[in-house]
Amino acid sequence: MVIPLEVSVPKTKVAVSLDAGLVAQLNALVRARRFSNRSQAIEEALAEKLAKLQRTRLARECARLDARHEAALANEGLAEDARSWPAY
Repeated sequence: MVIPLEVSVPKTKVAVSLDAGLVAQLNALVRARRFSNRSQAIEEALAEKLAKLQRTRLARECARLDARHEAALANEGLAEDARSWPAY
């Protein structure tokens, strides 16, 4: 679940080690006012990456489904149910 960044949530400080080149690019983005600070930039990048991973996982799981089997499950008992429905 991705929490929108506009919502105020408790923050936790973490220490990370980053490649010097990435930090330089990050600092340039902050100087250009693309982000208000490095924490915001890293938080947004991490949230985007986690959301992408979640979507890819869902796609992988969906690809594993057998469409015919899923259709059969969806229709299971449908004929019996349809007989008990009122006529329109």
